[in-house]
Amino acid sequence: MPIFAAALLVCGNTSCVHTASVPSGVLSNQILTFENTMEHTYPLRFENNLVTTIWGGSHLKPLKGMKADGELIGESWEVSDVAGHVSVVRNGILAGHTLDEVIHRWGPALLGQSIYKKYRGKCPLLVKLIDAAHDLSIQVHPDDALAAKRHGTLGKTEMWYVLSAEPGSTLLTGFREALSADDYSRRVADGTIVDAMARQSVQPGDVFFIPAGRVHAICGGIVVCEIQQSSDITYRLWDYGRMGFDGRPRELHVELARDAIDFGVYADYRTRYEPAKGATTLVDCPCFVASLLQVENSLERRLSVHDSCVTLTCIEGVVRIVASGDKVTELPTGASCLIPAVDADYRIEGRARLLEAWAR
Repeated sequence: MPIFAAALLVCGNTSCVHTASVPSGVLSNQILTFENTMEHTYPLRFENNLVTTIWGGSHLKPLKGMKADGELIGESWEVSDVAGHVSVVRNGILAGHTLDEVIHRWGPALLGQSIYKKYRGKCPLLVKLIDAAHDLSIQVHPDDALAAKRHGTLGKTEMWYVLSAEPGSTLLTGFREALSADDYSRRVADGTIVDAMARQSVQPGDVFFIPAGRVHAICGGIVVCEIQQSSDITYRLWDYGRMGFDGRPRELHVELARDAIDFGVYADYRTRYEPAKGATTLVDCPCFVASLLQVENSLERRLSVHDSCVTLTCIEGVVRIVASGDKVTELPTGASCLIPAVDADYRIEGRARLLEAWAR
């Protein structure tokens, strides 16, 4: 029998504590080779996985081709293996199965041999669409070492690609002035922590890399695609005195955050890049590589060398994903898919912009 560790999750949406099954090692009784699977792999699309938040807006349903109905949708969990938000397959012979069930069935054929072993049979990538009609809380995520020590999970390094932004929109990332841990505690207590943060003007196409430890907040009027490690560990350190759906102030995690924060001040918090036809690397970090793909007719991708599954999110246009010759999946605007590692040499047909990521 596999041994599982209980993981405390401090969630970014509402404060909650629950347990998640985290394998302590590679499960010897799982399927370990593609040759042992019952059917061929194919790119997986997933059912809509929308989350209502107090700061959410009305953009995500129309982005995904759905009718807006006034519901405050803050997040769409596009590709997720996180407990409580696990993606459900919508296409092909495994429609109706959860992503963790597919991983159990396909094993390294889906994740990649090295990724499967490194992450103990869990998908290491999480992709979201986020609609911030109002400012999100000031928050920080722990790195792998601290998250493992406290929660038995991965840390949370992430990136944002700005899909849309109202005129004058800004976001907060990093500090503009040096703080000590004592300065931090004082500024949280007197409500001036926001004043110490670096505020960034925002327009569509902007990219921000948020390594674990960097204090940050998406502010109102912005829609982003977020690519991150597969973790929901968020420490909220300031929330403007806002009430949750239950009419009570949302819980803060000031002391937990204190040990997680990188108090360094950096020259530039914005990711600089020059978009080009084909693939443009946006982020290349120890956790994942993320690229912007601009496809005008057809684009060949040869990623099998990385031995990782690949996430793909269509942010404009409609394309066909062709994997291993005859595995075709249509991907419209606002949709995402997970391409198995064994199918990572794939082709995109159509005219579109997409965000692609693979794990390290």
